[in-house]
Amino acid sequence: MSTKKDFEKWLSECPVDYYQVFGKNTYMFLVNRFEETDTDDDTNDSDWEDRDRFILSKGHGALGYYTALMAAGIISEEILQTFQTNGSDLTGHPVMNLKLGIESSNGSLGHGLSMGVGLALAARRKTKKHRIYVLLGNGECNEGSVWEAIMSAAYFKLDNLIAIVDDNGFQNDGNSEAIMECGDFGDKWKSFGWNVCSVDGHNISKLYNAFVEGDVKNKPKVVVAATIKGKGVTFMENDNAWHHNRLTKEKYKQALQELGEI
Repeated sequence: MSTKKDFEKWLSECPVDYYQVFGKNTYMFLVNRFEETDTDDDTNDSDWEDRDRFILSKGHGALGYYTALMAAGIISEEILQTFQTNGSDLTGHPVMNLKLGIESSNGSLGHGLSMGVGLALAARRKTKKHRIYVLLGNGECNEGSVWEAIMSAAYFKLDNLIAIVDDNGFQNDGNSEAIMECGDFGDKWKSFGWNVCSVDGHNISKLYNAFVEGDVKNKPKVVVAATIKGKGVTFMENDNAWHHNRLTKEKYKQALQELGEI
């Protein structure tokens, strides 16, 4: 079963009546590409100090993250089945658990990139070669703390830090441009001193190349991934009602059929 189909399966079986779907069909694609790209890691060894780190700053998207961890062989299907059940380690927002591949706790938005800056600084001071990846939402970038971290990363010349912005045009309260129009993300990050790579977030080869090519010495990199919210499922695409919603059995069957066509 594909990662997207796994995601829809566990979403349909989620014991909570309403769960944050948000842009999970969009950004979980990004997470899965990261898990496949991260070729320098022994992903089963959570104690390996030289492993790359991944921080899900938009922590409400945890289910897509857990599904990608299963696809990468880091957690089992049995563990994924415990999602949102009493006593489970897989909660609605990730809680740091290195044995499960979860590098950080995330709930309140706007803090993941600051953590990434700290990890990148520590890695450089220890002369380590691993990288820090941080996935943010476009709406999350309304937070002032994000821009403080952006400034800091450029100032400290953290070329071991890679940020990914899931730019799907929506956030909790609606269309992002209507809530706080930010202009071109690439131009803004570039003006802060970052190496910017803007790509189609649904194009595997371009996304892969953005992760592994085009590094600039002494500059942190941001991959601005243009995505379609709910990509691949017609009743979810660009519909902000799926920020919080319930996937019924009928909708699950429809989604599974549509995902089988891509």
